[in-house]
Amino acid sequence: MVMMMTAVTISLKPLYAVIEIPSDSSLADAVETLSKRMILSAPVRNVDAPEDASWIDRYLGIVEFAGIAMWLLHQSEVAAHGTAVSAPGLSISGLAAKLGSFKFRRSASGINDRAGSEAAATSANSGTEAAASVSGSFFQSLISSDFYKNTKVGDISGSFRWAPFLALQTSDSFLTMLLLLSKYRMKSLPVVDLGEGKIENIITQSAVVHMLAECVGLPWFESWGTKKLSELGLPIMKPYRIIKVKEDEPVLRAFQLMQEKGIGGLPVVDGSGKKAIGNISVRDVQYLLTAPEIYKDYRSITAKDFLTAVRKYLHNHREPSAILQEVISCKRDETIKDIILRLDSAKIHRIYVVDEDDGVEGVITLRDIISKLVHEPRHYFGDFFDGVVPLPENSRV
Repeated sequence: MVMMMTAVTISLKPLYAVIEIPSDSSLADAVETLSKRMILSAPVRNVDAPEDASWIDRYLGIVEFAGIAMWLLHQSEVAAHGTAVSAPGLSISGLAAKLGSFKFRRSASGINDRAGSEAAATSANSGTEAAASVSGSFFQSLISSDFYKNTKVGDISGSFRWAPFLALQTSDSFLTMLLLLSKYRMKSLPVVDLGEGKIENIITQSAVVHMLAECVGLPWFESWGTKKLSELGLPIMKPYRIIKVKEDEPVLRAFQLMQEKGIGGLPVVDGSGKKAIGNISVRDVQYLLTAPEIYKDYRSITAKDFLTAVRKYLHNHREPSAILQEVISCKRDETIKDIILRLDSAKIHRIYVVDEDDGVEGVITLRDIISKLVHEPRHYFGDFFDGVVPLPENSRV
């Protein structure tokens, strides 16, 4: 399997031109571009780079909807304590007074270490209380502020450039792509044209799910895909380790947990703490910036309120979104092929494993699926990642 994946090279052709965001765009303009184009992230082009710059100097990184929102919330908190570092030419001394304070915690590297996770657990109550104090009008005030309208994307590059800015070439193998998206935890991968020095395509996790679904019927896929989840050791995570929020908890607590734990989504469960009533992913934070008016009547936005308000908004605007769907779930006795096809149909890359009473007892992500499909040959990347990206739990190498 590994030898075959190594032989297959990446030959994806872009369906659309890659949308770039100039580094001198304001956060407001960047959010508007992402929203209008219906994309969740885009490469940031360094406007100060010379014309003959290589691709690595031409781009600052990839900025995401979620990254902008989280940075703004973080700034409101540090401003409250007088420790925020202003962007060039900007003052945020009055930000906390105008917007209030939101407890937000993030490790310096962007990836939490064990000590950080333990500290997050001990401070959960205080974080939840602070998140609960944020009313629906908070976000209306936030996006109407001069700080939001004047801060440049380039000013916050430190918040999205902490990780290696890795890119693929069309000559790279399918295995390289799968390993970077799974074991090395990249969210998406730009494909660069070295001759032009530009990003010509971006491979997302959803695109990889679709690529796997397209392999249904091929001999190698059928021999693997017909195995049951339990045979493959899925789900990997133990039930007691599932990160979730109850329906009456503040929705900002959900986004806090995603950031603290380094996960892309979590289930919203009912009062019993067992049955999922919805799913919130990190991409859903975009609705706090693009449609703040839908929360204006809420004194505090709970996870259930958030799901209800966003679903109503999307339904009225006839906008497709995974958040409109019922919770996508499966049972342990289903096959991996069934799961891949369901993920592809729903345009998601996370599914919850439930018991006979529909209680959540596990979660399976694209990274989990890939980990059961391929493994990294010895010395495949050499020492490139040593000390750069921490290996995930249950790593096979």
